[in-house]
Amino acid sequence: MNHHNCMSAHGIAHRASILLISCYDLGHQPFSIASVCGFLRRAGYACETMDIAVEPFDAQKAARARVVGISVPMHTALRLGVSVAQRIRRINPTCHICFLGLYAQLNADYLLSHIADSVIGGEFEEPFVALVDALRRQREDEARDSSRHSPHSLDVPGVSFPGRKKEPVLRRLPFAVPYREGLPPLSRYAHVEVGGARRLVGYVEASRGCLHHCVHCPIPPVYGGRFFVVPPEIVLEDIRQLVAAGAQHITFGDPDFLNGPGHALRVVRAMHRAFPEVTFDFTAKIEHLLARHKILFELAELGCLFIISAVESLSDVVLTNLNKGHTRADVYAALDLVRRAGIAWRPTWIPFTPWATLDDYIDILEFVHSEGLVYHVDPVQYTIRLLIPPGSALLGRAEIHPFLESLDETHFTYRWAHPDRRMDELHRRVSALVEHASRAHEDPARTFHRLRQLAYEMRDGESPTLTPPPRLDRAERPPWVTEPWFC
Repeated sequence: MNHHNCMSAHGIAHRASILLISCYDLGHQPFSIASVCGFLRRAGYACETMDIAVEPFDAQKAARARVVGISVPMHTALRLGVSVAQRIRRINPTCHICFLGLYAQLNADYLLSHIADSVIGGEFEEPFVALVDALRRQREDEARDSSRHSPHSLDVPGVSFPGRKKEPVLRRLPFAVPYREGLPPLSRYAHVEVGGARRLVGYVEASRGCLHHCVHCPIPPVYGGRFFVVPPEIVLEDIRQLVAAGAQHITFGDPDFLNGPGHALRVVRAMHRAFPEVTFDFTAKIEHLLARHKILFELAELGCLFIISAVESLSDVVLTNLNKGHTRADVYAALDLVRRAGIAWRPTWIPFTPWATLDDYIDILEFVHSEGLVYHVDPVQYTIRLLIPPGSALLGRAEIHPFLESLDETHFTYRWAHPDRRMDELHRRVSALVEHASRAHEDPARTFHRLRQLAYEMRDGESPTLTPPPRLDRAERPPWVTEPWFC
């Protein structure tokens, strides 16, 4: 992508040498840096982009950058982002490195003391543009008077600097249409497979933040129960450019698409009118599926293929400790409602928490087996272990303290130990099994059967005789995403 790719419509671009980097965005073309690029372009700035998830690190881009924005919306992206920043620092010691996103805010103390020049959380696009403005003015002032240089002279709302941590910006921004020119094509990213055929996927966001306070989620510590809708015309324009780029399916990446059900319906109705063949998926809480069940049939008619719900557990003890807002009974009720609407349901799990037992683990497997959901759940979901990053709301709850160990600063998580050593051993073994199965492209039903046998063996001390789930041809399987870390 050349420097003119993000020029304003007026044809004027500041030569700020801005590089925006995505490290991992759940298998999607990175919305975060496309959104920042849209804000920069509107402000008259040129930018370059790099997505190390699908393209090689470009040392030339790193060398010419004066400002680098590294998007870290999740834990995996943060760990990769720190390595990328260290590499950039060796190539270009004087550039300004800013980390953007949820995990930047949660880990601001470490980042600012080790690698980052600044950190922005919350609604970060506008503060990043303000940071670029401030850095440009600072350079211009220094060019006129070298004695004015001060590494601590910047003060930008919503931007944290070493020794000066700021609260994130939490207000609805004047949104710009994400600018995607120069990003790798959609074919390089996750696809949706339906009836054995693959469709290119575009990823958009119709809202930001979340109304809820699930204590294990990284969103509440930053957003505090607030959410902001993106104007439908902005979302639709983004969808329009994705369809023009070949997208046949749209993933709405909102933390919960049904936080604002009226807004969600306006967006998908407009999308269906413009592109009736385009399908979509979204994420929604169990309690929202129950409360908003009347709109599920319309969502199906508008092209919804599947809904992702963070079920996490079937244990009411675990669900209470995570403040999930639903019960075991609610899970069955939500599954029934989604099925009645003719939409596939893809539950996600956190089977390994300090409160989960071996019986709880087996309960998840038996639920998936008995409800015919084997092909609705990616095997990696059975390996997920509770992550407790710095700033997590879990740290303020007494229930976690008996299990909590020290902060592993370089891995950005607090360690914890399960009171039943068998659970930690089970986690080790199922992780190894799923990793090997994934590399071998094993049929998910075969992997599930082996996981189920292993769980019973760990609990009962002997290998049981279990009926394996039926295997389905690819054309018979429910809609699924080719990137297993989509949850």
